[in-house]
Amino acid sequence: MKIQTPMIKSRLPAILLLNLAGAVLFLSWYPPAKTGFWFTLDAGIFYFFNHLAAASHSFLWFLAITNNRAFDGCSLLAMGLLLLWYWRKATPAGRRHIFIMGVVMLLSAVVLNQLGHLLPVSRPSPTLTFEDSLRVGKITGISTKDASTDSFPGDHGMMLLIFAGFMWRYFGGKAFALGLLIFCVFALPRMMIGAHWFTDIAVGSLSIIFVGLPWILLTPLSDKIITWLNNHLPGKKTTSS
Repeated sequence: MKIQTPMIKSRLPAILLLNLAGAVLFLSWYPPAKTGFWFTLDAGIFYFFNHLAAASHSFLWFLAITNNRAFDGCSLLAMGLLLLWYWRKATPAGRRHIFIMGVVMLLSAVVLNQLGHLLPVSRPSPTLTFEDSLRVGKITGISTKDASTDSFPGDHGMMLLIFAGFMWRYFGGKAFALGLLIFCVFALPRMMIGAHWFTDIAVGSLSIIFVGLPWILLTPLSDKIITWLNNHLPGKKTTSS
């Protein structure tokens, strides 16, 4: 265990810097107001996509399809396929490690999500805030996630960012880039349709990621949990001398 101490010390400045960035980001926005820089940006982004949906029939249906609950399964499929790519190239021990890493990633997402909901913020989505907003689900007749009574922080976006973080930690920069691509494809439509404000993700999800995830990935914590689960879950092959 002493071997890990220098690693913690060398990464501690980066961890604290990310924590500070997350705190500053959140405090620059909190408490949420209906004036100022963040609200102007939020409202401008919402109305841009809302008006585009009203003007473009194809964009309207794009939002309806990409915000249908069935489409959420596609995000799970995309994450699963990326993990499968690395799983297929791994040894049996490596495949077990990837599987357990996925379990730790899900546990991390649950913990960080619960911590995020402890923040003293509760606000409806822009489609429930602005009376003149277009509701995609009502127009198309398709069941869509186009509104939320409590949209902060962006849970969906946070989970996808956590996935991208784990990809970086265990598979490197290329996997991280693909994880960010998955984030953009499956998280941004929630903002475009008005189920989330821009700051639900850019402030809410990101500040929680900056504060919480470094303590999991930049310390030995995730590795220790993976090792513990590897030693205690059934199916581990042991070699006898």
